Amino acid sequence: MRIFSLILILTLCMVSCGAGNRNSADENGASDAGAVIESIPDFNADSAYRYLATQVKCGPRVPNTESHRKTGDYLSAELRRHGANVIEQKADLMAFDGTLLHSRNIFGEFNPENDDRTLLVAHYDCRPWADNDSDPKYHKIPVDGANDGASGVALLLEIARQISIRNPEKGIDILFVDAEDWGEENNDDSWAMGTRYFVNNPIKPGYSPSRVIVADMVGGRNAKFPIEYFSQQNSPDLTARIWACAAKAGYGDYFPKRLGSAVTDDHVEFIKAGIPAIDIIEYHENEGFDPDWHTSHDTLENIDRSTLKAVGATLLQYIYE
Repeated sequence: MRIFSLILILTLCMVSCGAGNRNSADENGASDAGAVIESIPDFNADSAYRYLATQVKCGPRVPNTESHRKTGDYLSAELRRHGANVIEQKADLMAFDGTLLHSRNIFGEFNPENDDRTLLVAHYDCRPWADNDSDPKYHKIPVDGANDGASGVALLLEIARQISIRNPEKGIDILFVDAEDWGEENNDDSWAMGTRYFVNNPIKPGYSPSRVIVADMVGGRNAKFPIEYFSQQNSPDLTARIWACAAKAGYGDYFPKRLGSAVTDDHVEFIKAGIPAIDIIEYHENEGFDPDWHTSHDTLENIDRSTLKAVGATLLQYIYE
């Protein structure tokens, strides 16, 4: 996620955006045939927060840095620990400013024998500059990316942990995508480079997910997740299902059923390829993104476990119902 690039779309703002320990889940199992799951696993926000804190403690996950490499190793190892078949996709990608980014997408698959596949996506790289900070001295310093990056990754790691405890017997893939946040304002093609590479270079021969759900900036205080414009226009059925799952899980207040902004994020690359894709992303009608977006304040102290819980419980509702 990134800078605002505003245009008028049906009175909407057009925004450029990039945007543990094993705890026992509810063990109420399936029916005798194993076909019906009687309860939804409880999303553990404390576990997700630990995943988030581990990333932040590595330092800003800016491509071409040691913090970035260490974090990629950690994410890959955690997916394997939770039983996923992991594939890494490396590529050198040219950024808008001529910097060659040594990118690394990390992909984990559960139940690979299932043809119908849901791909969950979060970017793990950080904005290289806090260029939205009110203090110019931070404009060339990378952000911690606690919300913008680490929150979505932490949420998906906790979902992977839940899958390892109780397999939903569905085709679930998790993608930690790289090189999302090295872009410039008013240049939509400068964002989401890792996702663009993933879409154009299938991770496996013939791989194409049935649907994609992107989680971006899902840990902020007082967060709201209105329906993102491109998601509604291109994937209305999937959008309606996710927002209905939020209400079922008891978090409808976090997911208002109103149209929000149009956001250039990772989901757009899948939409361009004809794949149903939606974006769960914090956005406020008058203020825009989370106030800490692309600033020195995107830190661990400004993460709210309740927000992680709301989005995580919604996705578990979708996966297991």
